[in-house]
Amino acid sequence: MDRKFGSSNTARSELLGYSNMNKIKLIFFIALLVMFICILAYLKTSTIVYPILRYEQYNCSRYCSAILNGDTAALWLGERCEKQKPKIFHVHIPVPINCTRIKLENHFITSSLSQEEASYPLAYIIIIHQEFEMFVKLLRAIYRPQNVYCIHVDQKSPKDYQRKVKTLSDCFHNIFLASKMEYVVYGGFSRLQADINCMKDLVNSTVAWKEVINLCGQDFPIKTNREIIWYIKNKWGGRNITPGIQQPPHMKYRTEYSYKEEIKNSKAKIYKLNQKKAAPPLELTIYFGTAYYVLTRQFVEFVLEDARALALLEWSRDTYSPDEHYWVTLNRLKDAPDTTPNVSWDGDVRAVVWAPHAGPTSHDCKGYYRNDICVYGLRDLKWIIQQPTMFANKFEQTTNPLTVACMEQWHRDRILNQTSETIQPHWYLQD
Repeated sequence: MDRKFGSSNTARSELLGYSNMNKIKLIFFIALLVMFICILAYLKTSTIVYPILRYEQYNCSRYCSAILNGDTAALWLGERCEKQKPKIFHVHIPVPINCTRIKLENHFITSSLSQEEASYPLAYIIIIHQEFEMFVKLLRAIYRPQNVYCIHVDQKSPKDYQRKVKTLSDCFHNIFLASKMEYVVYGGFSRLQADINCMKDLVNSTVAWKEVINLCGQDFPIKTNREIIWYIKNKWGGRNITPGIQQPPHMKYRTEYSYKEEIKNSKAKIYKLNQKKAAPPLELTIYFGTAYYVLTRQFVEFVLEDARALALLEWSRDTYSPDEHYWVTLNRLKDAPDTTPNVSWDGDVRAVVWAPHAGPTSHDCKGYYRNDICVYGLRDLKWIIQQPTMFANKFEQTTNPLTVACMEQWHRDRILNQTSETIQPHWYLQD
């Protein structure tokens, strides 16, 4: 009897335990189902459908459209993708050299795309020292067969880098290396001299270019070639664009004392000497502005030949960052060709985000700062593509490859959407 009673209790306990376990399983299943429904509901409100459990590191660019729209989920996935090193664009230089293959594989546009562009050729000066792949992305974004391009390579750059730039340039009739290269020091006269060297080469070019635009290797266009021409012709009447103002008191240190460049073991710096400079030549009023410009061919010839321009150039040799006063000062002379003496910071030349202590800005950098300038990240892209400027600075291919890829895809789509020409298959980006 006792044995039977004990068996009955045991059975009852087992039955109760089984029932409780089923309840736990049911609750767990319902919780999973609710979580799954919530995830589906969230994804449904997003602009694109994302993988949840499976991450594909080599297909990061599929998020670009949503990233450019500022989509939160796309930005999160894009940043995750960028941290895990997505597929890096690599330029293959075949041996022996095959220029046709280089143009096709790197998606260079080989037609003018419109009559307006064909009849208004531009000249470019591009100063570079690193990131060969970033240079190629910039070059193929602005390349057109009617334009002409002078490439200045910093002499401190590795020899292999210089070799690759020359090999690529030799494949194009309208791209050439500057005949004289400088060891460029950031903030030094050598940076200004590099532009002057290219200008001397460009005025001897057989291309009848209308305006020259200077770039560095970390720039990237916001406007298309067609939009740049429209902006120069219609908004500025084909005149010089050099944003700037009369030199403010807090910037006078750059031109009141002498500075010296120094290069040791491939490392460059500029330092101040305890030596005051003489007043500017010919009683010129010094202005301060951006180192970036758009200049007419007639003005470039004036810069290379006029006595005032040559005197100012010589006086500027031992100043700090002379490219930020040289162009804007000469463009304020009323009798020089195509000048705009009465403007200030007018001219949408470059979108630059400075560090808070370095200058005014209307945008908070979402990437990171290098030399007090924002290196753009994915969260900056929506702001960038809304800017009225021709170019933006700065981008880094090695650290933010997806940021560069998304910017490039957006820009190439704009180019192809604007043309009535037959689009060649290799013009589409497929990196």
